[in-house]
Amino acid sequence: MSDVGDASTASHEPSEMVMSRRNPPCISTTCCTTAPAEKHTAAPLLNAPSPEATAESWSARSRGNPDELAKLIIQEIAKPQVLATYTLFYSVFNKDEIIQNAIDEFPGSFLVFRAWLSWDFVTSPQNSDPLTAGVRTAILGSLWAIFIAVLFAVPVGIGAAIYLEEYAQDNWINRIIRTNINNLAGVPSIIYGILGLAVFVRALEPFTSGAIFGIGDSTTANGRTILAAGLTLALLVLPLVIINAQEAIRAVPRSLREASFGLGGTRWQTVWYHVLPNAISGTLTGTILAMSRAIGETAPLVVIGASTFISYNPNSPFSKFTTLPIQIYQWTARPQDVWRNLSAAAIIVLLLMLLSLNAIAIVLRNRFSRRLA
Repeated sequence: MSDVGDASTASHEPSEMVMSRRNPPCISTTCCTTAPAEKHTAAPLLNAPSPEATAESWSARSRGNPDELAKLIIQEIAKPQVLATYTLFYSVFNKDEIIQNAIDEFPGSFLVFRAWLSWDFVTSPQNSDPLTAGVRTAILGSLWAIFIAVLFAVPVGIGAAIYLEEYAQDNWINRIIRTNINNLAGVPSIIYGILGLAVFVRALEPFTSGAIFGIGDSTTANGRTILAAGLTLALLVLPLVIINAQEAIRAVPRSLREASFGLGGTRWQTVWYHVLPNAISGTLTGTILAMSRAIGETAPLVVIGASTFISYNPNSPFSKFTTLPIQIYQWTARPQDVWRNLSAAAIIVLLLMLLSLNAIAIVLRNRFSRRLA
């Protein structure tokens, strides 16, 4: 067992016993062991904020909130360090052994039962300290990317399906287009990442970086932004949206079209007022499946250059970004076992977010279906 989050026996479960070092104890529910704070020699600080500026910043962050002040003191002064972690099962059934081990191996430390999955974990930004790291920036990045992907893929996909089913002639060109769409649905996602890198990051860099609108900055001037990520994910799920929309349109009875034509309706009026309302359930199902696939993609985002560490929230489509799958990948790649506990908690957050988005989409689909029935 070693210092600074290096754990000897870590768990992939979100709760466990943790031994930490330094005063005071970690705020949450875990098992930490801390020793008295080590003595440090004074050293000159370059470009460090003045004590007055630091005090003003702390005052602004903790004004009227004692809990926030206590959290700041623990994070910035005490800086507890994880020495060892134990699985939830082992913590429950071998508590006495863990306490004795803490006394023998880490004198002066403290033991606390910690739930890695908590509200603070969801609302905190990324941090180099595993005890205070969170997934807020990754959640916002994922939501931004999914919103852009759905905003682009759904109208284009439904429009393509309408053309192929209602307007396109049965000739060899359209048969090739249909075959290629079916084949694109099975292409590995990293290929779409390479396509996104070539098209959205490099060829369309002035657009995806925001420079063409005069709102870009030096950190996103290379085009590796949320907009590029969202458009890449849109290309990834576009074949899925088209195929599901085609099947939904094809399932609409031919008699509805003939009745509309018999009453003098044009082809577009028939499609808009009769075909699409009856196909809305199937097209929204395709949207749900597309969103479910896009939210868990990692490979294309790695290729186009998603950030692995970013501590500020994305505030526009032209911001740098990270996503939950990227965050999970980055944490699991670290050598310290304690980061795998955080990645397990982030996986649960990702699953909950996916289920929540799917539930919202299903409710909207059912409401639209009843209204148009």
